[in-house]
Amino acid sequence: MATLPNPLPSLASSGLDLPPGSLVDATLDGPWHEPLLWYADGPAAPRDWTALRTAGRRLGLLPVLVNGGSRGQWPEEWDLCPDSTTYPGDHDADEVLAGYWTAYADDEVSEVGEVSDDSERSAGSWPGLAPTPQEAGEDPDEAAAGLAGVITADPDSWLGGARMALVPARRSADIPAAIGWSGPVNHENDVARLCAVLRFWEDRYDARVVVLGFDTMIVSVGRPPTTPEEARALAAEHYAFCPDNIDQSPPYDLGAYAEKHVLDQEVWSFWWD
Repeated sequence: MATLPNPLPSLASSGLDLPPGSLVDATLDGPWHEPLLWYADGPAAPRDWTALRTAGRRLGLLPVLVNGGSRGQWPEEWDLCPDSTTYPGDHDADEVLAGYWTAYADDEVSEVGEVSDDSERSAGSWPGLAPTPQEAGEDPDEAAAGLAGVITADPDSWLGGARMALVPARRSADIPAAIGWSGPVNHENDVARLCAVLRFWEDRYDARVVVLGFDTMIVSVGRPPTTPEEARALAAEHYAFCPDNIDQSPPYDLGAYAEKHVLDQEVWSFWWD
């Protein structure tokens, strides 16, 4: 995978004002030849995201919150697989999503008519990409900082205790690929293909990756869909990207998911079994 020069080995002398933390080089196949990320030893405070985003950007580092989950699985235990990760820019989001849809959408073919106006397509064919939202939204970096602030302000929430991390990446959408994240491995073993979709959403919906866990991802959305038609079309992309969001999570229905989890929603959550 094409990456930036890695500033993590010299982090201690970089001039960044960091809390105590750890560099992670642990992968499924043993130690990686260089650190993949840095993360703090303790919970993040509401202002940490903005401070690290501003300071880290000049070094080529981007912030993300990491969550240990109920099992306390921090990045050393994430089975990172950078060796099997390609470059997100080598993949086309439409082709990636169409392939997933063909492989996983058999149970959702009744919804295709609601997400596509192409009457000549077969019932189970990929309905195509959603239209670009017309309305301008919140500044995407401010939206991400706002979500991070909400998460870190409530230590009793299900994400309580999330910690700040820094990753060498060009853009937010590339963060999972930069560390070889294996959260969706039962769905896709090359996370760069999913990052190609995240890049598309970053450009179209001002999305930013805000939280990663062992197999979970939370994304802020600066410009979410504002009409039911847009939401239904995007819900098909979400289903292809993460079928478990619908197949294994209430309301187990693509149309209801579009209404409850996509329409006007400034936070998207994904979980892979």
